Amino acid sequence: MTQKNLSEYKRKYDVARHHAWAGSVLLAVLIAIRGFFQISNIKIEDKIIIAIGMILIFYILIAIFLTYKYRYGLLVEQKIVEVHIKTNDLEREKLKIEKKKAKADAKKSKKNSKK
Repeated sequence: MTQKNLSEYKRKYDVARHHAWAGSVLLAVLIAIRGFFQISNIKIEDKIIIAIGMILIFYILIAIFLTYKYRYGLLVEQKIVEVHIKTNDLEREKLKIEKKKAKADAKKSKKNSKK
């Protein structure tokens, strides 16, 4: 897979994960509303709650399937980030060494100019 496809998979994974999470929250809210209606003795047709619940369950299952389908983009993106961090650490170490050398050279030139 190319890098563009993998980044697209990561984006699609994030969207599908968000929808799966949101669907589960909506299902929990639906169940809570049904409970409140039962406690307060408000009559509501069970068929309506069941229909909305089934729609939400299918919505969640589709989103979970899509997260499974696009999970490869997530795995590859993490590996690239880890390599990037390691190269930055090497560059930082090189900069530190160069600064130390520059300070040492400055001290030597200052001592030589005093003589």
